[in-house]
Amino acid sequence: MAASLHSGRTGNLPSEANAFVGRLLELAEISGLLATERLVTLTGTGGVGKSRLALRAAHAAKAGFPGGTWFVELSELRDPGLLTNAVAQATRLTEQTLRPLIEAVCGHLAGPAPLLVLDTCEHVLDECAKVVQELLANLPELRVLATSRQPLGVPGEHLLTVAPLPLGERDDAVALFVARAAAAVPSFALSEVNRAHVAAVCARLDGIPLALELAAVRLRGFPLDRLMEGLDSRFDLLVSSTRPRLARHQTLRTAIGWSHELCTPLERLLWARLSVFAGGWDVEAAEFVCHGGPLDAEEILVLLASLTEKSIVTRDDDGTAVRFRMLDTVRSFGAEWLAGLGEEEAVRRRHRDYFRWIARQGEAEWLGPGQRMWAERLTTEHANLRLAIEECLAAPGPETALELTGTLWYFWFACGLAEEGRGYLERALRRAPEGGGPEYPLSVWAHRLVTVVPDDLEAAESVSAAYVWLAEERHLPVPALPLTGASLAVRGESARSAVLYGGTGQTPGGDGGAEFHQLLTLALEAYLLASQAAFERCAAVAERLRAACAKRGELWMRAWGDFFVSLAGIGLGRSEEALRPARAALAAKWRVHDRLGAAAVADLLVAAQASRGEDELAARLLGISRRLWHTAGLPQLGNPDATVFHREYERRLRVSLGDACFAEAVREGGELGADAAIGLALGNGILEADL
Repeated sequence: MAASLHSGRTGNLPSEANAFVGRLLELAEISGLLATERLVTLTGTGGVGKSRLALRAAHAAKAGFPGGTWFVELSELRDPGLLTNAVAQATRLTEQTLRPLIEAVCGHLAGPAPLLVLDTCEHVLDECAKVVQELLANLPELRVLATSRQPLGVPGEHLLTVAPLPLGERDDAVALFVARAAAAVPSFALSEVNRAHVAAVCARLDGIPLALELAAVRLRGFPLDRLMEGLDSRFDLLVSSTRPRLARHQTLRTAIGWSHELCTPLERLLWARLSVFAGGWDVEAAEFVCHGGPLDAEEILVLLASLTEKSIVTRDDDGTAVRFRMLDTVRSFGAEWLAGLGEEEAVRRRHRDYFRWIARQGEAEWLGPGQRMWAERLTTEHANLRLAIEECLAAPGPETALELTGTLWYFWFACGLAEEGRGYLERALRRAPEGGGPEYPLSVWAHRLVTVVPDDLEAAESVSAAYVWLAEERHLPVPALPLTGASLAVRGESARSAVLYGGTGQTPGGDGGAEFHQLLTLALEAYLLASQAAFERCAAVAERLRAACAKRGELWMRAWGDFFVSLAGIGLGRSEEALRPARAALAAKWRVHDRLGAAAVADLLVAAQASRGEDELAARLLGISRRLWHTAGLPQLGNPDATVFHREYERRLRVSLGDACFAEAVREGGELGADAAIGLALGNGILEADL
């Protein structure tokens, strides 16, 4: 076996924004605890550095966790019921599963020891405790490192209180302040002249890292002695006389409050309005949501730059897009100001309406050349979309919730979020009278669409009925093929399904997924023909599907056209011809986060490579295929014939390679990291121009 192919599962740890300073004793203690304890929780006040310490500890521990080190950011999560979804997404598990999602997560993380970092648990504490207990009970190799202002209360939990940094003149607090001050003002350096002043500033801020970092940035505009004077004024702008606070909370709010006081009135207003975002924002979103009154949209970019300069806002630029975000503590400060200004409801409504508009734009352009961009954009905005949906669900009437959850059908269906979408759609539909309002049919159709998985055939059969209703409501032509035909084919009633099918070639237009439904009809026709071994006809229909998608520049459904072209090629004994479309389908499915589709294509690649005599590679791909199906929580295609097909290739490869070599190749493929696995399956890769 080629050792270079075995890369393991690396995880998803975010990079560290700047150099980590101090905490050597805590890092050593965490390292030792992770070797012996299954759950370690870092507790302490806000701003004390729990999250940063956990991230540094996780980076240091990576080599000891071959199952990957996985970071789950929970501060932006508002619905505790989505905590398992957050873990699934962070660990790169598709949600297209019919078993309970927690079981799928356990299956996904089974194997070599993984480390799961749950950051900022305190606002979803009960659900965190429940999920952690379930994971630990089912994954004996798992270690969990959590950060929370309160213990999780799980049996076996080991608590480590994170204290403020030591305050001596040569201790960590001074080192952190000096490092951040030098980053803000390159000429700054610790000297015998300023050492006492620096130590006094650190003592005044109780050694709290967030307070020290905010204060250090102030040196851009204030000399050190003025900095001390500002801190001595003890600004705490949001504390009323009836709400006493712990000394450390008071100190942190003093530091943030002083940063707030040094902002201009428009900067403060923007800070408050930006607090409605979850998980960050881009300039366009900020301009739409935050403009109004004295704040013109044209001023927002300049004000964002100023808030970034003052370390209130963080700017992220990955080379393709620029986004902004705030630390949770800073965001909470802004949210209190927004409430105090009496603007919370209005700004939240603008946030909701902006992401309703984003959802509609995505739907309008989904079947086009911008599909991959929209998949990436909505994935990036996932936290904001959740927040907008919750705002819709809290509104007095059901209309906006029905509209937004229904409009996002393409996001739920094609981007691996079927379970989450189903939950939101059910909540929206429960609030609406049956048949009421123009948004209702769209939500019903979307809800039934996200049930289209092979093991849920009875639910799948209702999709066409729902679409007929939607089409009639919106005066659209109705496509000829009902999903009943596909269900009958899967059950083995191919003759009856052939009688039911009667294609007309009509192309519905309009909204609500009409064009998508026509493309789905072609895909189902190809599926029916393949199930009847009518491979020439299957290939012809698949070519029609590819051509229809090519006219629109559509990627996701075209990949199913490539899939059926490849399947037909294998059925006709043309394995060389089958390889290229299968690889193109895999590349496309991976790019839009459709792991269920990727798993189906991986099976084709096993067959194609085995038919070409590449038996060892085919066995590795079989390991990859098994892993993808396992994480999807579904058996191969939900179809006994497909399972026999899969077993037949396993039998052939065992005979060809021998049991030991076969088992080693399958194991190697199954343990590859996700990106390495897809790279192996794609061979030399698929050029952008090929898609």
